[in-house]
Amino acid sequence: MSNEEELFDDEFCMLVLVDDEGEEHEFQILAELEIEGDTYRVLMPLFEEEEEEEEEEEEEEEEDTDFVVILKVVYDEEGNELMSEIEDDHELDMVVEAWQELEDSLEI
Repeated sequence: MSNEEELFDDEFCMLVLVDDEGEEHEFQILAELEIEGDTYRVLMPLFEEEEEEEEEEEEEEEEDTDFVVILKVVYDEEGNELMSEIEDDHELDMVVEAWQELEDSLEI
């Protein structure tokens, strides 16, 4: 298994994704993982100030509120880059494990 990791630590890389309802969502790119010829991005959601205040209130009620989103980089028939959810459980487990190993090795 070939794994390449790129960690976006020193620079702040932002990605804006548009959902099915046309809403824009901002994410910070934490890492890009290359696993078995596929590329995955580890993203952390960025919130507006109002959303942050709501999240802080919700965080007080929850124990573990830090979370990331992992999406697969795919291309449409015209070669445009798209981000896709990982639907295969085995594939998702493999990517999550690679992210956890990277995170542990760097003590993020």
